[in-house]
Formats: sequence, C-alpha cells, structure tokens
Amino acid sequence: MSEKYYTVEQISKMLNIHPKTIQRYIREGKLRANKIGKSWRVTGHDLSIFAESTDNRNLDVITRPQDKAVVSSVIDIQIDDFDESTRIVSMLTAALNCKPQEYGKSTMHIQYLEHENKVRIALWGNIHFMKEMIEIISVVTEDLN
Repeated sequence: MSEKYYTVEQISKMLNIHPKTIQRYIREGKLRANKIGKSWRVTGHDLSIFAESTDNRNLDVITRPQDKAVVSSVIDIQIDDFDESTRIVSMLTAALNCKPQEYGKSTMHIQYLEHENKVRIALWGNIHFMKEMIEIISVVTEDLN
C-alpha cells in the first residue's frame, strides 16, 4: 500500500493556515516533511500527528526562553562561476534545513550577484547559530583561494 503525500498548499487549505506558516513549521521541525525537488511533501501519517497534537494549539508560542543576544551578518563570497555559487548555496541551505532546535528562530537569505561575481549571504539568529554557520562558510570557502 502506498503512502499519501500532501503539498504545503493542500495542507494550508485543509488546516486553514497560510502556506508560509506551514513552511515555517516544517523549517522549525514542528511538522515533519520530505523535500522532493524544490517543494515539500508531508505524509498522511505525519500530517495526522501534527493535526492531532495538543501542542498545535499554541504553535506560535515559544516555550523556550528568548535568546538574550541575536546577531545579524552579511557575508560576501567572491566566486569564479555560477556552478561555484550553486555549490555554496546548496551546502548552506542543507546546513540550515537540518539545524538543531537550540538554534531557535534563525534565517538566511542568499543572493547570487552575477555582475559582481559574488554570493551575498544575510544571516540572523542566536550566537550559537551564527557561530556554526560562519564555521560552515569558512569550510565551504576554504578551497576558493
């Protein structure tokens, strides 16, 4: 018997929750999902667990204490070509998608600036998240010099 999978849009309509909120729940690990291509899919089983969970009534309430310090940073990485930028973006996105819960709410925005031959990364999060991401960026860019 095959498992039924739902898209973010389908879940959004079923639960009457904005699709961006569903995506945030996935990023934060509140809703288990699998990435297929560029979109997320959620199994019927995982959706049932999510929908029936007593914690879902207060999903937006943060149960951990707020971080005392948050950090933001913009990092420019000089690159040689588009393939190099794709490799960097893929590795950083993978790192962000599997971040532990103790990194709390954190974000990353990436731009490929073709005319400047660079990738621009904007990070925001707690100190532990920033330390880890900067270490990853250091490793990823080590062989670029």
